[in-house]
Amino acid sequence: MIMKGKKGLIVGLANDKSIAYGIAKACKEQGAELAFTYLNEALERRVRPIAESFGSKGVYELDVSCEEHMSSIAEHIRRDYGEIDFLVHSVAYAPKEALTNAFLKTTQEAFDIALRTSVFSLIDLTNRLEGVLAPNASILTLSYLGGVRYIPNYNVMGVAKAALESTVRYMAVELGAKGQRVNAISAGPIKTLASAGIGDFKAILNWNEVNAPMRKNVTIDEVGNSAMYLLSDLASGVSGEIHYVDAGYNIMGLAAVEKDEKGKSVYRFNNN
Repeated sequence: MIMKGKKGLIVGLANDKSIAYGIAKACKEQGAELAFTYLNEALERRVRPIAESFGSKGVYELDVSCEEHMSSIAEHIRRDYGEIDFLVHSVAYAPKEALTNAFLKTTQEAFDIALRTSVFSLIDLTNRLEGVLAPNASILTLSYLGGVRYIPNYNVMGVAKAALESTVRYMAVELGAKGQRVNAISAGPIKTLASAGIGDFKAILNWNEVNAPMRKNVTIDEVGNSAMYLLSDLASGVSGEIHYVDAGYNIMGLAAVEKDEKGKSVYRFNNN
């Protein structure tokens, strides 16, 4: 199995509909040993049964904004695993008003929270885990097309994802000198707990399905398989990349077109 003997930490799993779950599942199926974190007591009730189903002994409370949690995570890993071969960072958050109000109405507080939680947490977590990351460790985070293009209602999260993708490149250079890799997956829209906070998300799903070259939306399993590749030794020569898993939607400049019965081009705006 591709990941046999590998140990990794999954940060940000919320439930079995999460992209992080798809990644964990793919890695586990290929032989990886996994540790998980949960944000708070409410999410622990969802995460712990998942961890147990994967045979995981490490399940840790981790709010990336809590110094107590961040300062102890490396020691937890060292105690239970010695070191880890990969890290999955699936953490993003912006206050609700920053996603529902106009982008220009974003407050400084909301901006700071979004960037600190969604971007700086990757830098901070990597630094905290430095002593337990294997010499050839692979780090993976999750982005979205809203970081490079305008997506309705994505607002400050788009700015955060742009910063996250830049962070991947800068981290890849510095960690590459040590033999470690950093990449991101930019997944297509998927119905998850996190996406529930984005207005008109159903319309985004529909648009992507209709206009993506493959005429579909991707699943957490498809994202998981791509993530497993990037985390494994199969991708030992890949770092600093933003890998799109979105049925090809990112290549589109306009809505897809088809020919009608008269041979005239017709734009595909919906599938009704």
